Amino acid sequence: MTALIALVRKDLILYLKDKRALMLHLLMPVVLAAFFGSLFGGNGGGDSTSKIDLGLVVQDQSEQSQKIAAGLKADKVLNVVELSQDEAQAKVRSGKLPVAVVIPAGFGEQASAALFSGRDKPQLPLYYDPSQSTVLAMVKGLLTQQVMQVTSASVMSGKNTQATDKYLAELPAAASRSPEQAQLGDFLVSLKKFQDQRAATQAAQTASAAASAVADAAAAPGGMTMPYTTQEEALSSGPKYNGYAHSFAGMGVQFILFMGINLGISILLEQRQGIWSRLLAAPVSLSTIILGRAVAGAIIATGLMVAMFVCAVLIFKVQITSVPGFIGMAICFGLMTAAFGLLIAAFGKTPEAARGIATFATLILVMLGGAWVPSFVFPQWMQTATLVVPTRWAVDGLDAVTWRGLGLDGAAPAMAVQLGFAAVFGALAVWKFLKDQRR
Repeated sequence: MTALIALVRKDLILYLKDKRALMLHLLMPVVLAAFFGSLFGGNGGGDSTSKIDLGLVVQDQSEQSQKIAAGLKADKVLNVVELSQDEAQAKVRSGKLPVAVVIPAGFGEQASAALFSGRDKPQLPLYYDPSQSTVLAMVKGLLTQQVMQVTSASVMSGKNTQATDKYLAELPAAASRSPEQAQLGDFLVSLKKFQDQRAATQAAQTASAAASAVADAAAAPGGMTMPYTTQEEALSSGPKYNGYAHSFAGMGVQFILFMGINLGISILLEQRQGIWSRLLAAPVSLSTIILGRAVAGAIIATGLMVAMFVCAVLIFKVQITSVPGFIGMAICFGLMTAAFGLLIAAFGKTPEAARGIATFATLILVMLGGAWVPSFVFPQWMQTATLVVPTRWAVDGLDAVTWRGLGLDGAAPAMAVQLGFAAVFGALAVWKFLKDQRR
């Protein structure tokens, strides 16, 4: 028993003395939990989640449509931007806006007329980014709330007796009405009396009276219906959206970065085994050794990315709309990965210590880059902050040359960022290697 206690005590002391491992094992779950918690509502404080960007095109100047637009703008979940129809389509097509709603001319009057009749329902065009169908569903729910609230209040107010008269005129004679039509007729007669009384007294409608009238109408069989339909159109510069394209981009970036970690660890192992010392004793310069490892790493990383997307194209029907753009992205990301591996080797003291820290850093890069969860789901402040992360540009660049169909010019900014990080990582690694050699 004494031996068992001694062994347990020894392992606990060794673990607690390894401050780097202790910090890594504690910090990693805290950071990951905080990240996903922020995506899914945080502490429920209302403003902790990201607002949904919504383009709004208002072509109808009726009172009902203006109230619908005002209600959407006042919703705390939405960040509404008024645009022309052409501007809205262009922004959705380029991926700068997830959803746009068009309120066409005459919508308010037509919706009021269709609330009970169910005929000639007006259409609301909805343009959406095909990668954001979840956002589309949320916007449709919020839109239904606003349209039903405004339309029902308009029909039941004293200002809109013409619609009630029209509904009554369209019903068959009282003797030939079905039970549902009879109930609807009774409701409309009561509503007409209510409207006439309000018009006579010019009293303001209270919120509770409107809610009661809506509830009575909804309870009547064959009564209130959805007063509009939606015409949804997915807009993208490229082919039909394929979710596998983004998945392969994200997972390709993640696992190729892990390959970069292995590159750095292998250099540290070679240094420990004396292989680098023997190479430097031969007529081979340090810069040649570093360049050789960097070129080999870049070729391997590029080859892996190409092989992954060959599988994506052949098996999962992912379309690459710009082969030059894709090859350029693969090469630039391969160079960045190789430089990342050299950086790990240059600043890693031991293979064991370097592996843990590099794995943690890679997970952070992948997480913030949108490889696990698309970056448009992030809170707005996080979307802006991740623009300094190379993996964010890598994933966006690969998306650009696949389902977004933006071509070489669309991938060029992402390629430039990858090359910039490759230059920075490579310069730091070379500086550290040369500094250590002089010692």
